[in-house]
Amino acid sequence: MSETKIIIITGASSGIGEAVALELSKAGHVVVVGARRTDRLHDLASRIEASGGTARAHRLDVTSRDDFDRILSATLEEFGRVDVIVNNAGVMPLSPLRALKVSEWNQMVDVNIKGVLNGIAAVLPHMEARGSGHVINVASIGAHRVSPTAAVYCATKHAVWAISDGLRQETDRLRVTVISPGVVTSELAETISNDTARDAMREFRKVAIEPDAIGRAVLYAIEQPSDVDVSEIVVRPTASPH
Repeated sequence: MSETKIIIITGASSGIGEAVALELSKAGHVVVVGARRTDRLHDLASRIEASGGTARAHRLDVTSRDDFDRILSATLEEFGRVDVIVNNAGVMPLSPLRALKVSEWNQMVDVNIKGVLNGIAAVLPHMEARGSGHVINVASIGAHRVSPTAAVYCATKHAVWAISDGLRQETDRLRVTVISPGVVTSELAETISNDTARDAMREFRKVAIEPDAIGRAVLYAIEQPSDVDVSEIVVRPTASPH
C-alpha cells in the first residue's frame, strides 16, 4: 500500500463516516475521528485499536471553528501533519418548502455548507505550507439532481460540489475530491420531521447500499499517486434509477 496517511474524518460516529474510518484504518492509515456523540466515537476508536489500527477520537461540532482548531492542534502535536481531511458530517431533514421549516433549512446550511468550509479553513494553511494535502468532501447525488422535499438539502450539496471544484482550481498542490453517494444505509432519514418526506425516503431507501461502499471510494481516491487527482466519484445502488 501507499505510505501511511494522517486523516481527519468528520461525522464519524455512525453511517458513512464510521465506515470510512474503518476502511481507511484497515488499509493502515491513521484516522482521527470527530463527531458530537463522543461515546460512539470512543467505541469506534477502541474497535480500530483492538484490530491493530491507530485511531484518535475528539468531540467535534463542525459548526464550531474552535472545535476544528482543537482537533487540528492535537493531531499536529501528536503526528506532526495532516495529510487528508474527509468532510463528511451532514444532516438531511427533508420537507416541502411550503412547510416553512426555516430552522431546519438553517441547520442544513450551517452543517452541510459552513461545516465543510470550517474543515477546509482548518487544514488549508497547514497543507499549503507543506505543499501537499487532500481535501475530500462528501456531497450527494442530490448535488446533481433535485427532488421534491429536498430543495434545500440538494442546494447545500450542490454548494459542496461548487466549493470543492473552486478549491481544486485554485491550487496546483492540493488534491480535491467530491464523493457523491446515492442512497446509503444511514441514520440520516431519521432526522426527517416531515411525515410525507420521511415516508417517501423510507421507500427510496429500500435499495440502499451499505456505507462501506463509500469507504472504499474514499480509499481509492486517497491511494492514487500524488500527481493524480480523482476529482469526483458518484456511487449509487445498481438498482437505483436516480
